[in-house]
Amino acid sequence: MKSLWLDNPRPIPTDPFVSGAEYDEVVVGAGITGLVSAVLLARRGRRVGVLEARTVGAVTTGNTTAKISQLQGTHFQRIRSHGYQGMLQAYADGNRAAFHWLMEYTETRGVPVERRAAYTYASTREAVWKVEREYELARSVGLDARILPDAGLPFPTFAAVALPDQAQFNPLDLLAALAAELRELGGVIHEGARVLAVRASNPARVVTSGGEVTAAHVVLATGTPVLDRGLYFAKVEAQRSYGQAFEVPEGLLPAGMYLSAESPTRSIRTHRGLLVTGGNGHVVGRDSSPQRQVDDLTAWTERYWPGAVRTHSWSAQDYSPAHHVPFVGWLPRGRGRIFLATGYDKWGMTGGVAASLTLVADILGENSDWQKVLHHRITMPRALATGLGRGAAAGWWYVKGYGRALSTALPDASPVEGNGVVGRSRLRPTAVSTLGGVTCELSAICSHMAAIVTWNDSEKSWDCPAHGSRFAADGTRLEGPAKRDLAS
Repeated sequence: MKSLWLDNPRPIPTDPFVSGAEYDEVVVGAGITGLVSAVLLARRGRRVGVLEARTVGAVTTGNTTAKISQLQGTHFQRIRSHGYQGMLQAYADGNRAAFHWLMEYTETRGVPVERRAAYTYASTREAVWKVEREYELARSVGLDARILPDAGLPFPTFAAVALPDQAQFNPLDLLAALAAELRELGGVIHEGARVLAVRASNPARVVTSGGEVTAAHVVLATGTPVLDRGLYFAKVEAQRSYGQAFEVPEGLLPAGMYLSAESPTRSIRTHRGLLVTGGNGHVVGRDSSPQRQVDDLTAWTERYWPGAVRTHSWSAQDYSPAHHVPFVGWLPRGRGRIFLATGYDKWGMTGGVAASLTLVADILGENSDWQKVLHHRITMPRALATGLGRGAAAGWWYVKGYGRALSTALPDASPVEGNGVVGRSRLRPTAVSTLGGVTCELSAICSHMAAIVTWNDSEKSWDCPAHGSRFAADGTRLEGPAKRDLAS
């Protein structure tokens, strides 16, 4: 099933790709970060081309829960525990700037937005301290947060922190407005143009599936960078989470936007008479049955909203840095010509706009105080330890994947419909799946950094547990740092 936002979205006109075109800036990725960056640059008279491997909003932006909130669950605690108060303040200031930019833009361009209070709630007594701590940190960075005895939901809650006058919307409405403005300003958007390489020459050369273009600067706004320089694929952890929409009986819709303080995460909002719930996140490729996570989220929603009927179900991929603050700025060994933004940790609506504001300021040399603080932040010992632990976990999945693949012979029979298996074909780790009556046999070795992929029984895909690349059942690349399909 498609996400609620990608189901019958308004048409977004784009442009034919022209090999050999020259730009001031090429932006790779047509999600919120890419299109906001492109519009901001085009407003300054720059010649901008946007390259999108799939379609506008096809990946994370089109599969988000689309909350525009400065209160972000217990995210302030994660930042503060892995960093320091100055870094937290700069992060909050960036999100504040992004929030106000979005509110002004949506009003000016006629993008529908619903103002709602945001809540972080405790559904167990043991999590009350998390709510209280988030309240303290929110107040410390200047937010008008309020502490409440409960969240007013149809199940017991024991405390909540609330931030009034936040917002929710359909993110494809925003992307359509951004795309229209960009093209009004002379910018172009090319869909189906997968970037394969970027040469940091002068000007930079961008190699795509349809030919080459050049630019003074290149912005990588692709979830995680499609270039391995700087090793950002190892500095962020790829996480998959789930969203669903439901019709519910009249009078049962909650009034605000909600996120639980404990795990498994439960996200709640509404959209045009539908209930939208989300959560059950896990590291990409490491859950034995993603379908169980989907089923669990459905059962939880039906338990507390009796009579709920599911209309949409989807998933999204997000990237979490060890210090929980996005990486935004110059790409190492990019000679000042290549820029990146990654690691929004599931808060891409404000995080993506804050990143865009920073990227444009970097290119034009106009950094604000909060941007300067984030550019020069110090990585603290706990963040280093978290990063090392994640690296060790990725290494373990290499060992586990090859061990299982090489010790297990493939069965003679093809997998049953909708299933995939990994095993040894002679001495080759092999992935075999059956989907739509078609059996595909592929290399099980990820085309990015050679880990062994695992089968995703919910989305019928091959997912890499090391760095989060994903491939369709026939081996076609879907997302993540990999640039090539699985070998046949």
